[in-house]
Amino acid sequence: MSVISLQLGQCGNQIGQLFFDTLMSDLQQREKERNSKEYQSRCLDRFFVSGEDHKLEARAISVDTEGKVVSNVFDQAKKTGRWCYPSDQQLSGRRGAGNNWADGFYNHGAKCEQEVLDLVQRELEKCDHFGGFCSLMSIGGGTGSGLGTRVTRALKEAYPKSFLINVLVWPHSAGEVIVQNYNAVLSMAHLSESSDALLIFQNDDIRKIAQTLGSSPKVTFDDMNRVVSEQLVASLQPAVSHDGSDNLLGRYLEHLVPHPDYKLLTSRFLPQVSEAAVSFSTFNWPALTKRTFQMLLTQSVIDEGLNWHIKPSNSRNKTLSNLMVIRGKGCQSVDTGIFSSPEIYPSWIPRGAGFASFTQSLPLLRYEKSTSLLSNCQTPIRALDTMVSKAWGMFAMRAYTHWYTRYGMQEEEFIDCFAKLEQTIGNYNSV
Repeated sequence: MSVISLQLGQCGNQIGQLFFDTLMSDLQQREKERNSKEYQSRCLDRFFVSGEDHKLEARAISVDTEGKVVSNVFDQAKKTGRWCYPSDQQLSGRRGAGNNWADGFYNHGAKCEQEVLDLVQRELEKCDHFGGFCSLMSIGGGTGSGLGTRVTRALKEAYPKSFLINVLVWPHSAGEVIVQNYNAVLSMAHLSESSDALLIFQNDDIRKIAQTLGSSPKVTFDDMNRVVSEQLVASLQPAVSHDGSDNLLGRYLEHLVPHPDYKLLTSRFLPQVSEAAVSFSTFNWPALTKRTFQMLLTQSVIDEGLNWHIKPSNSRNKTLSNLMVIRGKGCQSVDTGIFSSPEIYPSWIPRGAGFASFTQSLPLLRYEKSTSLLSNCQTPIRALDTMVSKAWGMFAMRAYTHWYTRYGMQEEEFIDCFAKLEQTIGNYNSV
């Protein structure tokens, strides 16, 4: 089942390019593995299509309000010699959205909405079996947040029965843009209605993981984007469940989102070791699963500094659903019983229904053994609550609201969005 990716804004395009490049790197490393042909075939069918001259083209659409980023990722992909973007599936403008959600949504989004849908339709016509959409975007600026939100709404209206997940990069808590909390609040409120699920990566956490994985104390945006891309690959590369069925996007979403009021997903991945240290490290399944479970209990996405005093009975992190992908030799025999502990789920989730797992005996990238956990849990709520509080503090003084109303946005829309997110926070806190 093919997945079409939409790379929206600078961050979305850069992560998308690294995502496809990481997919190809994984396949290249698996070429000499036994029984890898089926794995490679399923991956290529899911994320690529054979284009002109039989070159592999990503099933992707690139959109940005400025042409430079789109051109750069297009050129970088072509230079690899392993894959490329389709030459007619890019859309860009001449002026950015100025870190303004309203500019991206009401101005740029309104102008390019139909053009994006035309590109989507063209890409859909290349699919024999369509599995869903995956949108990549940040929500702190203007293009990814505003235009991305508009495109997401348009997709859901045009293809209401298709699965749609948004991969969202949240801004640093310390602040990159003075109105980033406005942009994030407006995005989250609208996307929670249009999307089937929101997979959240927080920049503060991504940076810490990148510091652990890197060989230099200085972390670049490329390092951070690579963290996101590798975790996406770990979750989405082919794997099978105990009954032999594939890890299709639709099956993921049906399991992870048991109720439409709860759509916030968190990704956790192990091991978290630098590339230089991998060859000197040994991993065993009991240790990986135990540490992954402790990360879940403590609301952490980072392996370091885990509090081992937290148990399921006093966990800070109630969970609606968990889905684990286990990759490496011996994965079928891994004991995942702790993830079915009824103490970490609300009473209305049937016993045993909250956890699902998929396995793949081939290793992933440079990791002999790895675990990837997607969870619908309370982990993002504290950061979301802080984001809403900061935005409300500015809105109470009507600070910078004129930047938004100049594009036709009404102040009532701010209030509606605050109310929606307060309801989401309340729902998760009452689990």
